[in-house]
Amino acid sequence: MTTFTNARIVLPDAVLDGHVVVEDGRIAAIGEGAAHGEDMEGDYLLPGLVELHTDHLETHVAPRPRVRWNTTAAIQAHDAQIAASGITTVLDALRVGLEADSSLTSKDSRAIADAINAAQADGRLRVEHRFHMRCEVSDEYAIPGFELFDDLDGVSLISLMDHTPGQRQFRCLDAYRAYFQGKTGMSDPDFEVFQAERRARAAIWSDKNRRELAERAKGRGVVIASHDDATVEHVAEAVRDGVSLAEFPTTIEAAEASRTAGMRVLMGGPNLVRGGSHSGNVSVGELADAGALDILSSDYVPFSMLQAAFVLSEREGWTLPAAIATVTAAPAAAVRLDDRGRLAEGLRADMVRVRRKDAGEIPVVRSVWREGMRVL
Repeated sequence: MTTFTNARIVLPDAVLDGHVVVEDGRIAAIGEGAAHGEDMEGDYLLPGLVELHTDHLETHVAPRPRVRWNTTAAIQAHDAQIAASGITTVLDALRVGLEADSSLTSKDSRAIADAINAAQADGRLRVEHRFHMRCEVSDEYAIPGFELFDDLDGVSLISLMDHTPGQRQFRCLDAYRAYFQGKTGMSDPDFEVFQAERRARAAIWSDKNRRELAERAKGRGVVIASHDDATVEHVAEAVRDGVSLAEFPTTIEAAEASRTAGMRVLMGGPNLVRGGSHSGNVSVGELADAGALDILSSDYVPFSMLQAAFVLSEREGWTLPAAIATVTAAPAAAVRLDDRGRLAEGLRADMVRVRRKDAGEIPVVRSVWREGMRVL
């Protein structure tokens, strides 16, 4: 049994100056005031963060064009940065389809998933890793790619994505041009051919694949997310497909329609930290002010998740417990991980010690525990 005392404990609806008792990997008791135990020195004690969508792992596996890092070493480096960001449960996003956009293929994604499970079984990793399958419905290889993961353990989320130029995230073709040509170095003539081919391919495959993948996800009992919805028609499509999580809606209309339809709305921490979307889409701040935000994800910067939660806590109408819930309780509930995400008796002792003395100050992760065991 271990006691953590002199902590500012962030509970679901309050911040308590007190202590937490942990026994056998679970929270045994939470009390007000001091107790004999490990001194938290007045730091915050938060639930471990739960991350649903991070593309960060790919930057370790393929850090430069034509460079592949040892997969296990890349996973360990990713895991260390995830833990240092206060995240104790991560859904690593693995691509299915759109092989032309990356040096990593669906087969590579499956190999990475197997390496993650092996590293986890071998005790190499600090946090719990699960999987989020990012399925590109406009790709003719989406279904064959998805079938590579039919027997993979640990899949908690499947998202239905469509990155066809001219709609959703890339409604503005100029923005798509800047993004894609900046990423690939493609010439203007080649880009024109490429984007026309991409749109023609989507006309054939997108709706067919979306329906098929949704049915397969339902058959596996896995939570389904939409991605980059921009219109009420997109949201209606998501309702048809059994979606319960709306990832990164690009307009306030789509976010509000998703909420009305009973979906949780997930947005990126970098958007809130930076003060807006890098693609020119709706800002997280606007959704937060409109009451249309449920979950924050780190997306492509792991530490942005914790930083964004504290930024959110300083907006009018938000409390610290409510803001912290967007990175803990809400994402855990969205993928049915009901044993974590809150500091409450009987739940997993996934905890993060955070120092932040003044408003506006960047938080510091000082310690992390997963099921009562210190991993950082």
